[in-house]
Amino acid sequence: MLQDAATVEGGVTEKVIKFYEERAEAVGLIIVECTYVTLTGQQTKRQLGIYDDSLVPGLKELVKRIQPFNTRIVIQLNHAGIKTDPKLGIEKVAPSAMEGARELTVQEIEVLTFAFSRAAERAANAGFDGVEIHGAHGYLLNRFVSSISNLRTDEYGGSLENRMRFPLEVVREIRRRIGSKLLLYRLGSVDLQMMGIQIEDSQQFAKALVQAGVDILDVSGGLCGSAPASLEGTEGYFVPQALAIKQVVDVPVIGVGGVKTPQYANQVIQEDKVDFIAVGRVLQNDPYWAIKAVKSLKAG
Repeated sequence: MLQDAATVEGGVTEKVIKFYEERAEAVGLIIVECTYVTLTGQQTKRQLGIYDDSLVPGLKELVKRIQPFNTRIVIQLNHAGIKTDPKLGIEKVAPSAMEGARELTVQEIEVLTFAFSRAAERAANAGFDGVEIHGAHGYLLNRFVSSISNLRTDEYGGSLENRMRFPLEVVREIRRRIGSKLLLYRLGSVDLQMMGIQIEDSQQFAKALVQAGVDILDVSGGLCGSAPASLEGTEGYFVPQALAIKQVVDVPVIGVGGVKTPQYANQVIQEDKVDFIAVGRVLQNDPYWAIKAVKSLKAG
């Protein structure tokens, strides 16, 4: 959940820290908002960044302020791809030339793999318990996996195996750099388009991600985004996809999608549909949602 509260260089501010401090008391895991791993992947003007070593002291202070709550904290790594704000003047890049974006070369893909891995190393140096790779919602890694947005004819396009190659290379390189720290992957499980990613594709991809070193799968939408109009209004609208992924892997799976009530969150975990529930918007709007949720479930 982008706060757009960082400095223009992407540095941590007191406002960023206080946002997470207010929400840390009753949650099991904080996934710090989407951060850009390279200047070419920035999405918004005041987005949090992790592209340079100079940003590590601020990130270290953020971790330090959360530690007293005994809450695990990871940070999300991303490249915006075509979703960078045009006002930033950044050239849009993508697996294939479309929607005003230029096609990445193989050499550039290798450079970006390095950028992701260095960002993960910075996160480890800052004291985070791990990182989450953002591979959903139409961002760069997600667009490589979808046959709608990836029309390449080289080793990074064509078959599902080839379309998964770039994200899997990122995963392996990050795993190598962060050792035993947590590695999560935000999986764009469905595009909700006939020619796009289907859940069967994502089941194959999920198994490959786990084999490459992912500890937890965070299952969301693909090119359809995080809140597709066709699904909104139903609580936990990506939980069915998370369940389908859970059935084929042996790592914990996170369910998401407009979760608003602790009763629903508790129910789907009790029913073993997912292992964790991620709460975004309601926790963003109410910093004490998790505290209230614990009290509500204990009273119930």
